[in-house]
Amino acid sequence: MSTGAPAGYDPYAFEPFAVTVDLAVFTVRDGRLHVLLVERGEDPYKGHWALPGGFVLPRESAGSAARRELAEETGLTEATVSALHLEQLRTYSEPDRDPRMRVVSVAYTALVPDLPEPRGGGDAATARWWEAGAVGALAFDHDRILTDAHDRIGAKLEYTCLATAFCPAEFTLGELQQVYETVWGVELDRPNFRRKVLTTPGFVQAVEGSPRRTGGRGKPAALYRAGAATALHPPLLRPEGRST
Repeated sequence: MSTGAPAGYDPYAFEPFAVTVDLAVFTVRDGRLHVLLVERGEDPYKGHWALPGGFVLPRESAGSAARRELAEETGLTEATVSALHLEQLRTYSEPDRDPRMRVVSVAYTALVPDLPEPRGGGDAATARWWEAGAVGALAFDHDRILTDAHDRIGAKLEYTCLATAFCPAEFTLGELQQVYETVWGVELDRPNFRRKVLTTPGFVQAVEGSPRRTGGRGKPAALYRAGAATALHPPLLRPEGRST
């Protein structure tokens, strides 16, 4: 059986284009949301900041390319990158998004705790964590990708238990609330947040023993750890119109 192109098919009748991957990787550092960026070391946009990413090789899947580019451009080890849960965000295919040629990009996003400091590599001059609210204009259409990715991780906090991964092994509800406020950029009502968390099955589990004392007025705060649930039923929806 022939595996070649069907008779009459001319692949040169179609304009060639490239496929790339771009990654929006977030973490919470010092109580603020940060995103991983690289400074481009080559044209186009040499010297500009961008999301990590690059071209998909001919014998490579988009997912494999995403992890390879992330390791190459940030200096993160292959073991660190392979352990990340990357979620496909969407495909960006506007004709003029790259000045070199027609380029279609498959974007990925992740919200991860405790990544090491990155360093430049590949065609990236350097890499660093940027506070998400202090990022200037990015290369290509990465501003749009970053906005879409931020919206996606905000939604993940509504429907999953991801927020507990950014707390200590034992945490107070105030610490958990701070994660939500950091990612969502809103101020939450403390009693309402506490009620929703404690009435959501499997979200958190109380730690037995005496509560620790916290700052402020020195009132004792109960300690919790992550529960067995992975999804929130019902979801913990962000409030409208309560920006910080």
